[in-house]
Amino acid sequence: MPRPLDGPRLAPRSGTARQLVVFLHGYGADGNDLIDLGQQWAALMPDAVFVSPHAPEPCGMAPVGRQWWALTMRDPSERWRGSVAARPDLDHFLDQELARHGLPDSKLALVGFSQGTMMALHTGLRRKVPPASILAYSGQLVGPDHLAAEATGKPAILLVHGDRDNVIPVDALFDSMEGLAKAEIPCQWHLSIGTAHGIDPEGLRQGGLFLAQNFGLPIPAQ
Repeated sequence: MPRPLDGPRLAPRSGTARQLVVFLHGYGADGNDLIDLGQQWAALMPDAVFVSPHAPEPCGMAPVGRQWWALTMRDPSERWRGSVAARPDLDHFLDQELARHGLPDSKLALVGFSQGTMMALHTGLRRKVPPASILAYSGQLVGPDHLAAEATGKPAILLVHGDRDNVIPVDALFDSMEGLAKAEIPCQWHLSIGTAHGIDPEGLRQGGLFLAQNFGLPIPAQ
């Protein structure tokens, strides 16, 4: 039985929901950590609902935070096992949110950060109908050797990573690109120069434009 998820939401600026953007936070944070990004992107996507669910488990290392799965950093398989275990919870939540707004999967985008990026890539690439796009900040493709056999589609993907990330080193960006390429799934990427484990203004701007473009929305002149 999937564990219920919930978290903060932002209604569409226009008052009418035509797209759904779901934020997936990192280890030790919660849904409040990313929901304000929706305010930054609302002008680009005035018809988008933004929702940022809290991960299903309390975080053992952060008393007020949440986790998609526990991290010990000692077990090389824990990211794969954790992603597999949490996927039904996220899939169920995404189905509920789409139904709530009467939207198809083609109007869904997943935006992950760190552990949330691992969930976004793992779940988004295996949904019965793939989302419009996956925006992956400061994370990694987990279990690349499984992907070719399990992927259900090829949604647009943008990987964004800081070159000074000391939590998930920048090598993870290139490993993810390689894993996607082996499964014949194309992706775009952006390297944030001078950025540690976070999202810089240019990465935020690039991400918003990427989401809007893959929803088929008009892009303002640069």
